[in-house]
Amino acid sequence: MSKLRIHDLKNHIGEKVELEGWVYNKRSSGKVRFIILRDGTGYLQCVGFIKDVPSEVFELMEKVTLESSVKVEGIVRADERAPMGIELSLINLTLYHLAEEYPITKKEHGTGFLMENRHLWLRSSRQVAILRIRSEIEQSFRDYFYNNGFVLVDSPILTPAACEGTTTLFETNYFDEKAYLSQSGQLYLEPACMALGKVYCFGPTFRAEKSKTRRHLMEFWMLEPEVAFATLDDVMELAEDFLVYVVSRVLDRSKEDLKRIERDTSFLEKISKPFPRVEYKDAIEKLKKLGSDIKYGDDFGGDDETLLTEKEEKPLMVHRYPASVKAFYMEPDPQNSDLALCVDVLAPEGYGEIIGGSERISDYDLLLKRIEEHNLPVSAFQWYLDIRKYGTVKHGGFGIGLERTVAWICKLPHLREAIPYPRMLYRLYP
Repeated sequence: MSKLRIHDLKNHIGEKVELEGWVYNKRSSGKVRFIILRDGTGYLQCVGFIKDVPSEVFELMEKVTLESSVKVEGIVRADERAPMGIELSLINLTLYHLAEEYPITKKEHGTGFLMENRHLWLRSSRQVAILRIRSEIEQSFRDYFYNNGFVLVDSPILTPAACEGTTTLFETNYFDEKAYLSQSGQLYLEPACMALGKVYCFGPTFRAEKSKTRRHLMEFWMLEPEVAFATLDDVMELAEDFLVYVVSRVLDRSKEDLKRIERDTSFLEKISKPFPRVEYKDAIEKLKKLGSDIKYGDDFGGDDETLLTEKEEKPLMVHRYPASVKAFYMEPDPQNSDLALCVDVLAPEGYGEIIGGSERISDYDLLLKRIEEHNLPVSAFQWYLDIRKYGTVKHGGFGIGLERTVAWICKLPHLREAIPYPRMLYRLYP
């Protein structure tokens, strides 16, 4: 007799097996009782007839509470009516732990209550499916870059200076100095791409933004590739190819989980190359025609991003923003130095920016000037400037937020469901 997991059982019809898991649901009907077992890989109906199981097992099926941990033994049977096309004819039931009355039930619970009990809410079928999809997306991120010749370079979490802006830093003491939690691994990837050609990092990122929107977290995971000799066009092509791969991979490998969260995958099936591209100035004109009061020189807000993409079937690539609203390290457009060679990729269905990228400044004097214009400490960036002194080349890359990608692919109303333990404004527990 083999001990398996639920997702293995289709290959064991007619065999006697044992499984361990938790009681997800139960019901009874006279001389037959049912337990729905979950084990993280699926859900299995276990059927016990009073005439087929010992009396103590039949009684235990009634006594056992939701989320109790158990071992079941039985024969795998084919049943087209069951969610996975199989059920278990129960032979024996072993109780590991009788759970107390479970606080999360089928009734409607408020968001505050669910977030206070996030450690238990994770067990619900919807949250399990989302976390499994997140895992697949995360693995697809890594596989794409591994398969395309990129080298993983781990950037530090503790940094001496800002990357995106000095107003959104989490500050901490580093012995006799100040240090900050990383806003991005990009600056550390640029020297690495000069050593290895094509690199990426993937890790937690921290932004002390006092924002309560559905699109912001204080801690999130970001993947960032960086490529030597890359222009803005190369960066845009890489982002496009990468997103098509990720969506295709999830559609292929996460069908059951997407179905469980009732995601309409017809929208995702339209994600293919090429993506529509529009310059910032033309996007501004489009927004004005759609009723936005945005002015040239403004950065896009969430409502603007939604307006721009609400009729798009694919991600929209907006490029060449004014340099004044972008980071100090972005290469100016040689045709118009007031513009940055940058791109934001806006997801369809109202999910806003998921990718931000650019060609980086490769000239030492220009980068030094930009650092000074942004009132950043030159001494903290001397190592970053050094790259432009020893064989400088064009280079570029982008960052993609994992949680925003998960939220879009799963069509979640808020980022808090896209990460196991969200860190939001006024939310640090559990």
